[in-house]
Amino acid sequence: MKKNRFYTFFALSIVLMVVGSCTILEPENDNHSTIDRVYEDPAFAEGLLIRAYTLIPTNDYRFDEVATDDAVSNDKFNSYMRMATGEWSALYNPQNLWDNCNQAILYINHFLDVVDDIPWKWTNENLNNAYIRRLKGESYALRGLFKYFLARNHGGMGSDGNLLGAPIYNEFLDSEEDFYTPRAPFDQFVQSAMEDLDLSRTFLPMDYGNAGSLSELPPDFSEIIDVSHYNDVFGDFSQQRMSGRHALAIKSRLALLAASPAFNPEGNVDRWAEAANLAASLLDDIGGIAGLDEKGHVFYLKEQVDEADITGGDKLDLQEILWRRPIYTNRSREERNFPPSLYGNGRINPTQNFVDAFPMANGFPISSEESGFDPNNPYENRDPRLDLYVVYHGSKMKGETILTGVDDGINGVDAVQNSTRTGYYLKKLLREDVNANPSSPSNQKHFNTHIRYTEIFLNYAEAANEAWGPENGGGNAYSAKEVIVAIRKRAGIEQPDTYLDQIKSQDEMRQLIRNERRIELSFEGFRFWDLRRWKSDLTEPARGVQIKDGTYHYFDVEQRNYNNSYMHYGPIPDKEVIKFDLVQNEGWN
Repeated sequence: MKKNRFYTFFALSIVLMVVGSCTILEPENDNHSTIDRVYEDPAFAEGLLIRAYTLIPTNDYRFDEVATDDAVSNDKFNSYMRMATGEWSALYNPQNLWDNCNQAILYINHFLDVVDDIPWKWTNENLNNAYIRRLKGESYALRGLFKYFLARNHGGMGSDGNLLGAPIYNEFLDSEEDFYTPRAPFDQFVQSAMEDLDLSRTFLPMDYGNAGSLSELPPDFSEIIDVSHYNDVFGDFSQQRMSGRHALAIKSRLALLAASPAFNPEGNVDRWAEAANLAASLLDDIGGIAGLDEKGHVFYLKEQVDEADITGGDKLDLQEILWRRPIYTNRSREERNFPPSLYGNGRINPTQNFVDAFPMANGFPISSEESGFDPNNPYENRDPRLDLYVVYHGSKMKGETILTGVDDGINGVDAVQNSTRTGYYLKKLLREDVNANPSSPSNQKHFNTHIRYTEIFLNYAEAANEAWGPENGGGNAYSAKEVIVAIRKRAGIEQPDTYLDQIKSQDEMRQLIRNERRIELSFEGFRFWDLRRWKSDLTEPARGVQIKDGTYHYFDVEQRNYNNSYMHYGPIPDKEVIKFDLVQNEGWN
């Protein structure tokens, strides 16, 4: 990157001015933006930071479960299907966030260079300083977030035998030479992200919201002398921008990643304890287990979306949602994923593997003799979440019975181009009150989540079990087992939960926690990376079911062509390795 500071229009104006005799081509200054404009126009300057917000990877659901054992797609050009079936490489990587995250970090670093010199509110110094404080806090928190994604997607065992993160860019880079920065050791890179997140919290309130008086301000905001100034900068208007709570949640995610087997080869138990305690600090603030939202597992349905709409008066945001995108109105997700009889394209097809992960209503896995599972009626008496998240043979959607058998019309397996390949359609994240019929379409409100509290509960359960075992909270008010009890009770598992009561060992609880995470966070972009940080088997084929004359035939739909020896870590883009002489992750050369 040359010293153009991002502004290609400036370079164009220089070229035109060189053509001195062609005065008719010389542009007027007011037609072109240069770096000087950021010092004169606060909205233009803030655009550097807003651009980083637009690059957050969780701004939309990626549906990369298609690259795991949880789903396939009937779109033959789906990029995640291509990577799962053998095309994943340092040259073709649909999970590449290297460019995205480093671009965002450079925008943030540029913004931090100028934020102190922008006239955010030149008529009032106190108000001006409040804006600087919030914007700096957002910047550091965002930089920590993007470092987390770099660590998750591209951290790994280097070909030099060292566990590596990414280059640490904490300053704006003026020249191409500055990019010749080696990848930092993984632990050092994680520490850099943690420091950014900690620093952000010295600037930000835990939550945004209007205050009624100065006495209601957080204790470290004593420099603000007018409550209206606080409300202008840190009040309701700033909802959903990066806050102290969001930064703490990202720390929880990052600590869990760093404690996981792929990035903690020595099995340092202290890392698990740190991850558990970070999650607990968030959960304690909502009342611990008592704060688990009773309808948090169906956060995408009408009642919950309406409750999350904070524009409707004095309502609080939905308890389940820690951080989300703004509410929007459309029907595109339903059009992509409804069964063809409901005018959908049936794109995401849950697998038999995923369906088998749901226990029976009595809590026992279907493989257990005590489960009561009937192979001739495989969907009866199952965990109620199965009906909420998956359309299976004989289930209802929009009042219509969906039949996915071999001779059951367009919804059957491979019946038409838009039919399921597995015998199942996606139901989670979809609103049945959307009408995808092109002759009378209707939209509904949706929002995309960045972080849900259910994730934090599951982060805690996983880390606490690894640190202290199933029934010890390590000084916290609840154990891993108590969290899983609450989550399964919310799901509708029959009480008492006899199966869970029988679990005593750390290993048994580990398997149950991972399965609950698979179900509760399904199709929200976790499974692909969970399998990798756990160093699990990546090659389990994606399976489906063919139903004919009451007979259930299970078959392999799609092979998973991964190499377990190195594909638990994603590659560094080949062009970056070549340009900047970076160490590639082992196996990707």
